[in-house]
Amino acid sequence: MASKIRVYGKAQNRTALGIVNAYVLIYPQATLADLRKAFPDKLNNWKIKGKDSMMFVSDKDKDLILSKYDDISVYEENFLSKPEEVIKLQDGTVVAMRGGWSKEDFDALVNWAKQYDIEVAEFKPGKPFEKGGFVLEYLNGYVPPAYVQKKSKWWLWLLIAVAVIIILAILLMRSCKKEPKVVEKVVTETILVHDTVTVYLEQIEEIEKNFNAAQFEAGKADLNDDAKFVLYDLVKVLEKQPQIRLKIVGHTSEEGDATFNQILSENRAKAVVDFLVSRGISADRLDYVGKGSSEPLDPKNREVNRRTEIIVIE
Repeated sequence: MASKIRVYGKAQNRTALGIVNAYVLIYPQATLADLRKAFPDKLNNWKIKGKDSMMFVSDKDKDLILSKYDDISVYEENFLSKPEEVIKLQDGTVVAMRGGWSKEDFDALVNWAKQYDIEVAEFKPGKPFEKGGFVLEYLNGYVPPAYVQKKSKWWLWLLIAVAVIIILAILLMRSCKKEPKVVEKVVTETILVHDTVTVYLEQIEEIEKNFNAAQFEAGKADLNDDAKFVLYDLVKVLEKQPQIRLKIVGHTSEEGDATFNQILSENRAKAVVDFLVSRGISADRLDYVGKGSSEPLDPKNREVNRRTEIIVIE
């Protein structure tokens, strides 16, 4: 069967985290019990305080950790428990994954994930002191299923409430001959709106800087792995701020044929838009244009002129 999701990762533990996140996308109804069944503890033979490791721990399992390892600090030291690392399931459970992986266990996990149509790109170890991460790419036209929430039996509770009101009204009428007083209550709701747009604009500026540091290969418009890692952060910003619309503007340096540079700048800007759309961002929120070498920032610095601008237009 063709793979559905490919995981690009830096650092073994972050790539392993990417595999589990891919599983949750493919199976959005998955619970903690499902995760433990899909990825059993036997896949990780790393020892914690001389004992077999647990693969997953929820934020409600502190007592379980204390009883197994006699030390609650094991949670932060051995599990990926930071806010940006935890796995959030659709039922509200927050899950931390085991952080220690040997190469043998990691290779076994990669092979194990294939049964769920998850493949892992060629692993690239991170540089010293470089933060690891992962990017997920949908393959062969795959689109993750939407989470279907269980239907609430609100109508049943409504019927019960109506029945109770009717009974109370009958009892009240029997016990009191006076006309009931009608009391009107005016409920005012105060809505607090926190303006966080400025924070996200600053994040987009930083993303643009990091993206331009991941240079395109000369004369090509293909996104390399470093560029995809940066754009993954841009996807998260756009998901959190659905009102933001972007315009991607591609620029080249002045050397070479002007017509070729114009087409190249357009293709590079389009490559950014295509990646964002593949990650679920609506094409209606994105626009792109190529300027070729017509707008240099510094005629003496070609590296500065080769750039991609990410402009917030709304």
